[in-house]
Amino acid sequence: MLLSVHPRFATAILAGSKTVEVRRQRVAAPPGTRVLLYATAPTMALVGMARIAAVHVASPKEVWSVHRSQTGITRREYDAYMNGATQASGLTLEEPVSFDEPVTLGALRAAGTFHPPQSYRYMKVDDLRQVAVAGPVVGTTLREVLGHLAPA
Repeated sequence: MLLSVHPRFATAILAGSKTVEVRRQRVAAPPGTRVLLYATAPTMALVGMARIAAVHVASPKEVWSVHRSQTGITRREYDAYMNGATQASGLTLEEPVSFDEPVTLGALRAAGTFHPPQSYRYMKVDDLRQVAVAGPVVGTTLREVLGHLAPA
C-alpha cells in the first residue's frame, strides 16, 4: 500500500511517536500489509515504510475515542479532517523503517509513470519494481522486507 501523509506525520510515524494514521474512508487492508510512506509537499518523496498491525473501522467519534493518544494530532485537527465523514479508519502501524535515501517524486517519475495518491492506493509488484529502479537503496530494503520482489 502507498500512503500519502504530511511530512510532519511521516516523521512522527518513522520515529514511532505516531502509531495510528486516520483516514476518512474504510481501509480494507489486512494486518501484515506493508505500507510505503509518501511525504507530501514540500518533501515529495518516499521516506520510509511500516506494517499495518490492525485496522479499526468505526464512526469518527469511536475511532478518536479509542486512538486519540496515538494519532499525533489534536482534537481540533481531527474534527476538521473528519468533518462530514460517516466512518473512519484507524490504521495501527508498527515496525517503521526510515529510508536512508528518500526516493524523490522526480526520481519516481523518471523511472515510469508515478502519481502519488490523494490518500492511499494499493500497489502491484510492477509498482514496487518501479520504486526499486527509482531508488536502488530502497529497492534493496523492499527486497529484504518483502522477500518475493525480484531484482529490478
